[in-house]
Amino acid sequence: MEPSHKRGLTAIDGALALIAILLIIQMWLLTATLESFLAGHREAALPSAIASGVLALACLGLYLFVRGVDREERKR
Repeated sequence: MEPSHKRGLTAIDGALALIAILLIIQMWLLTATLESFLAGHREAALPSAIASGVLALACLGLYLFVRGVDREERKR
């Protein structure tokens, strides 16, 4: 296995691990926000929705990075 191929696989593994962590954080945020909302604290809904959107965009960016690295590795 050539070094550039190994480097590409390492980048993909790292990005997928970050995606998993970000999705776990997003699920935790949803749970905490829903619990707060149902307890009557409605002011937490909007900031949590914004934070969730930022996390979703980060996951999308990492996904696009993984696709790009994978596409480059398949060309070789």
